[in-house]
Amino acid sequence: MKTPAEYLQCPVFDLTYPTGESAESVPVVAYNDALRAVEAALADAEKYRYLLMRALRRNNAANTVAPSLIPNRLLTPETPVFPLYPEDDELAA
Repeated sequence: MKTPAEYLQCPVFDLTYPTGESAESVPVVAYNDALRAVEAALADAEKYRYLLMRALRRNNAANTVAPSLIPNRLLTPETPVFPLYPEDDELAA
């Protein structure tokens, strides 16, 4: 990713007071240049978001197994499974 300064491809001026005295070294750019820099940064952010989402989808697809590929013996266990808590009918008795 680029740093914010890399998006500004324009001259950057230092803010000065009307007397010509330098003011706290505040960088100043033209509005149109700043607007272009913001648009370029947003376009890059959209591109990075697209690449990240594509990588996540590929990773999920690689780790997800379709139900038809799971053997039936894994879906129906040979050992009976009992509920952890008794059902309401047994509690009423």
